Amino acid sequence: MSWQQAAAEILNVLPSRIHEVMDPHVAATPDRVALIDDNETLTYRELDRVVQGTADALRALGIRAGDRMMIVSENSIPLACLLLAASRLDAWTIVANPRLSPRELDQISDHSGARRMFFTVEVSEEAAAHAARYGAPAQDVGPLYGIGVSVLNKATQPEAVEADGASQVAVLIYTSGTTGMPKGVMLTHRNLLFSAQTTANLRNMTAQDVQYCVLPISHIVGISLLTMTLMVGAVTRLVSRYNPAALAKALAEEGVTLLNGVPATYQRLLEYKQMAGLPKLERGALRLMSVAGAPLDLELKERVEKELGLPLSNAFGITECSPGISGVRPEATRSDNSVGTLVPGVEARIVGRDGAVVANGEIGELHVRGPNVMRGYYRAPDLTAKAIDPDGWFNSGDLARFEADALFIVGRTKEMIIRSGFNVYPAEVEAVLSTHSAVVQCAVVGRPVEGNEEIVAFVQLLKGSKATAQDLMAHVAPRLTSYKRPSEIILMDALPATSTGKLLKHKLAESLRN
Repeated sequence: MSWQQAAAEILNVLPSRIHEVMDPHVAATPDRVALIDDNETLTYRELDRVVQGTADALRALGIRAGDRMMIVSENSIPLACLLLAASRLDAWTIVANPRLSPRELDQISDHSGARRMFFTVEVSEEAAAHAARYGAPAQDVGPLYGIGVSVLNKATQPEAVEADGASQVAVLIYTSGTTGMPKGVMLTHRNLLFSAQTTANLRNMTAQDVQYCVLPISHIVGISLLTMTLMVGAVTRLVSRYNPAALAKALAEEGVTLLNGVPATYQRLLEYKQMAGLPKLERGALRLMSVAGAPLDLELKERVEKELGLPLSNAFGITECSPGISGVRPEATRSDNSVGTLVPGVEARIVGRDGAVVANGEIGELHVRGPNVMRGYYRAPDLTAKAIDPDGWFNSGDLARFEADALFIVGRTKEMIIRSGFNVYPAEVEAVLSTHSAVVQCAVVGRPVEGNEEIVAFVQLLKGSKATAQDLMAHVAPRLTSYKRPSEIILMDALPATSTGKLLKHKLAESLRN
């Protein structure tokens, strides 16, 4: 079956908008629990009622089809209901993490032309602080209480509404800014639904599952987790902030079956077990663990698998692809750091510097095509044209290779270091450094010197470790050829990262320049 046929089969069974995924379960199993957060629980019947009431209230507050509305919130039931209610109105949702600085939040609000901003002040102290700064007093928004509502932006105009509901933009996600100024990624209902369905299929999800959703809904993975779980009629356990002790308790007591995280999620869970003096982490009903968002260190993978007795399945996705591109299937576990095989309905190729597709096993840029690829960057047609060619191929900017049908991510094109004429991929150096028992995480960047580039490694050690930079140099020396070895290793208490755990390498590179 071609990728086009596979995509068509999936698209044919999807609803047109994300709020419609719960309709079959509202009808068939209305009393099944849909959402749980730290404060309340909603069944599918209750969720449907709250979403409808919230949509009516948003309409009364002036939210129109094609308007951008911004929600500043941690993961919570009010956030999920506002997101689904916006879908009912054909409005575009921007979910912003309340831990953003005022400057960052202002950038997003100004660029998006948000009609109104909504703050879950009862859920997040940071959201409440932002609400106060914007002059957004708390009020009831239909059945939702304690929502800060900004003044109406009368100057902004709605975007055109698509006749085909699935083609309507559902969310506008501003990238985490790992390369500087954030860009607004326009994802349609079709994008989100396709990615959610393919991932649910990959993970064999059913209505009996309980999804632990700690990855923020202000980012694409959190949105996708919520959508796919509602799609199968299962339970989403919404977690406002990651706490490894709370995760350990939830695994032992709350019937969690699905856990998704970044490598730091699992690293901190193991650290908690050690610091708390626990003999063993109880996995309870957990049946699947998945990791994405950052390179997976094989030593960490082995330790997590040994502790919890399950494979840690690697996956790969990016915001511009909604996010799903590939994943390791539960029935085809791997011991290497492959990010698995392509999800059905998605096509990919590896392209060399000359623009030609490279042979299997060779490294090049990863290009992706399929129903998962974004509409484009908001108000940035030139950036969109650079990212997506006329044939629909999206250039991910990631260096990758295929071994047979297994995809391996090597690094970012912009991060590749050219040292003495040799290509050095930071991910390879990071993988070797991470095999040292004292290393929690590390990041490798290039430092320009006259006519060349040096390799600089930033390393975070385990608390209490006595390891030195010289110890790490000695560890690396027999494992890497001379031109791949760091010129300098800098030890840090913590590496700069986004709220989802993605390392901010551009900040490390800037520190070298400054």
